Formats: sequence, structure tokens, C-alpha cells
Amino acid sequence: MTRPTRQREQDADKTRWQGDREEESEEETDDIDVNDMDEEDLVRTADGELIHEPTGIVVEEERIDPGPEWRAFNHSERQEKSRVGAPTTQTMHDKGLTTTIDWKDKDAYGRSISSRKRSQMHRLRKWQERIRTKDAGERNLQFALSEIDRMASALGVPRSVREVASVIYRRALNEDLIRGRSIEGVATSALYAACRKEGIPRSLEEISEVSRVDRKEIGRTYRYISQELGLEMKPVDPKKYVPRFCSELELSKEVQSKADEIIETTAEKGLLSGKSPTGFAAAAIYAASLLCNQKKTQREVADVAQVTEVTIRNRYQEQIEAMGIHS
Repeated sequence: MTRPTRQREQDADKTRWQGDREEESEEETDDIDVNDMDEEDLVRTADGELIHEPTGIVVEEERIDPGPEWRAFNHSERQEKSRVGAPTTQTMHDKGLTTTIDWKDKDAYGRSISSRKRSQMHRLRKWQERIRTKDAGERNLQFALSEIDRMASALGVPRSVREVASVIYRRALNEDLIRGRSIEGVATSALYAACRKEGIPRSLEEISEVSRVDRKEIGRTYRYISQELGLEMKPVDPKKYVPRFCSELELSKEVQSKADEIIETTAEKGLLSGKSPTGFAAAAIYAASLLCNQKKTQREVADVAQVTEVTIRNRYQEQIEAMGIHS
């Protein structure tokens, strides 16, 4: 009978000792203020807890998961389980918030609807399209954003560029900069500015090819908009054009690396100042192709870069002289 009693006493002592230790640790941690913690010592775990690494204090225990409660393993499952529409976007005049009526002419079970219902749905779609734009201002905005989308698709630029271009156009519209200028001209200028801002430059010649306005108007409108909106545009780096031009000319990585080297060396010597970046990149590619025994004619390079052969010859001579290469 004494053994179980002694065991119970030992367990009770152990419990009291653990309780004392917990109270002491709580007193120590209470002395530390969360505001006094250094942000560099805060670590986010895989479970979403925010922990102060030196002391082990859990600063944030619960973290709200904004994702859905369901799981999907492919696109079709995701489409079936999703209960929301597409995210808002600046590329649509209504930001994608209005209702759209599907054109499939099928009911909720995927079965074809009757001819009477089809004609009714056709009328509903027609009125839906009409009421999406309530005035001339919204119609003009819709036209401008559709032009941006069309030109961006033709240029093959990513979605982010279209979003930035739409934001720039909306800012120009709010600042009343479109008055006295064509909608197409401002839309094209916004796209050109967005390409430069996103580091995916396209030359004015490339932009004007997909636009309905000429190169001079695009350049003039772009300068006006960038000045009025305070768009800080850095000079275009000619090296940004090299991968695309080399790809179209089917040149190797060796030529691309050599062209980058020529541009870096000659730019450090001040030859880039006041020169067209596309012409400078084209001349460097032409010189690199000769040095790497993968010769391309000046005509071929000029067609891809959309510059004249004279420009390539002039820049080429300046570059090889600066590099100390004798042709």
C-alpha cells in the first residue's frame, strides 16, 4: 500500500515542478514587449505562425487563409468548383464587373435550349452589350482599351504590359490630356510607354506597324503624355533588343554574348549617347556575327531591326574602332 502512495506523491511533486517552470517562463516572456522585437528576428513558419526566433515567442498564431476551401487538380476541376468570376482588370472599360451572358445556348445541365429560348437569349445578349456602355465617354474608353488589347496581341507582349497601358490611358483620360488628340494616338502612346516601363521595349517602328497612326504622331503624343503624367522613363538599354533580334536571325548564344560585350564596352566609352538603341543593337549583332563566323548581311539585320543599312554601317564603324578591331 505504501508504493502506490509514494508514486502518487512523486507524480504530484513533478506536476508542481512543471507548473512552477511554466509560470517562470511566462513571467520571463511577459517582460518582452512585441514592439521592441527586431523585425529581422521574426520568422514565418510553414504553418503560418510568426515566431520571435531568439526567444521562441509566437507573435502571431492564427493566419487567415484567403484561398478557397476546396481543392482542384486541373483546370476543368477548378472551373467547375469556382463560385466567383474573373478578377477585376483595367483592360476592360467596366473593369470586368458587369454581367456577361454566355453564347453557348445551353442550360445548366449542358442540354441545348429550344429555338424560342435561343431567340430570347439573343435579345438579352444584344441589350446587355448596349447597356454596358451608358454614354459616349464609356464607348470611347471601350474602343481605346480594345485597341490597346489588339496592338498588344499583335506585338506579342505579356498581360502585365496591357494592364499598365490601360492604367496610363485612364490617367491621361482623367487628366483631360486626350482633348484635341486622336484616341488611337493616345492609346498607342500608352502602350509604347507601358512596354518601356515593363522592360519589354518595342521600337516606334514596330509600334507604328500595328497602329492606325503614323510614327511621328505616336512620338509626339508619347512625349506629351509622359511629361504631363510625370512618367519617369529610363533610356532603353540596347541589350534588351539583342535576344529578340538574334532569335529572328537564327543566331547562336555565342553571337548574342559577343553582341552584349560589344554594347557594354562601347557604351562605357560614350558612343551610345544620342544614338538610337535599335540601330546600336543591330550594329553590335552584325559585328558579333562577323567575329563569330556566322555572317549575316547588313540587309538581313536591318530588316529585322527595322533600321537602315546606313545606320548599321555608321554604328558598326564606330564600334569596331572603339573595340580596336580592324575590319
